[in-house]
Formats: sequence, structure tokens, C-alpha cells
Amino acid sequence: MAKRLTEADVRREIAELETKDIKSLQTRWRDLFKVPTPRGIRAPFLRRAIAYRLQEQVHGGLSSATKRQLRKIAAADHAARIDGTVSDRHSSRARQIKLSPGTQLVREWDGQTEVVDVVRGGYVWCGKTYSTLSAVASAITGTRWSGPRFFGLTAPRAPITQRGRIEPAGNVGNDQTEAAQ
Repeated sequence: MAKRLTEADVRREIAELETKDIKSLQTRWRDLFKVPTPRGIRAPFLRRAIAYRLQEQVHGGLSSATKRQLRKIAAADHAARIDGTVSDRHSSRARQIKLSPGTQLVREWDGQTEVVDVVRGGYVWCGKTYSTLSAVASAITGTRWSGPRFFGLTAPRAPITQRGRIEPAGNVGNDQTEAAQ
């Protein structure tokens, strides 16, 4: 029968986790979780998971009701992501405007007005199709740019005009972004 861990044992072992190599951490994972470590899991995650499990053994884990509620929340979130009703609010992509084919983006750069057409599967600038807005921005400027930032699409509250064209809010970089007339 295994010895029951004390609070002092847990504190000591958690402190020792920082000095353990990946093989030692994987062995300790198998001892605690009774399954092999998942592929690709790195040492920092293993340390946190092992520390949690050790504390759980001393202080107890989540109640059955809490586990049920967390599974319910996770399932609802997963379903919402699949049907597109919710997006990850921490993702930079979630803050971007969804562009429909036919939309025109207009940006003044280096004294020139640049017009980009949104088409199915990409963006057309000067007769050439690009797969990303960043590739277009880089072609225009000759340097790496975030396409959505270059065209002002990540600025807060970029209103859409009556004609379906984007009017970004405020300046981006050195030049002003405008909607096509």
C-alpha cells in the first residue's frame, strides 16, 4: 500500500520537479496518472500537471458536480466553435473582420492609392492573386507587414459602408487607409 503524502512531502516534491529532466518527469507522470505521457508534452507542462496531481492527492480533487459542470461548459463551447457562433476572443483572428468576395480594400502608401479586391480564396492586387492579406501588404511595402493591420482591419470598430466596403477607424502606420469610392 502506498504511503499517503503529507503537505510537506508535496511541497518538497514540487520544489524538486524543477531539477528533474524529461525522462524523470515522464516516469513520475506514469506513476501518478497510471498512463503513458502523451506525445509531444514538454517538461514545463509535465511539471505543472504533476504538481497539480500531487496537491490533488493531499487536498482532494474537484467534486463530481464541478467536473460535470466543466464538461458541460467545454461541450457547449466546442459546439459553438464548430457552428461558428463563438470564436476564441483571445485570438487575433477573432478580432479581424470577415471579408466577403467583392469587398475592396483601399490603402494609400508612399503617395500611391493601392486597391485590393477580395476574391474567393485570396486577394487580387495589380492583377496578381495572393493567398493572404499579409502577402499583399508585403508586396506593396517591400517589407513584412501584418496584412490586417496594414489595411486597418484590426483597429477597433471598423464600420462597413453601405456598398460593402471597409472603412477602417483611424490611421495605420504612416498613411491613411480609406474606403474605395
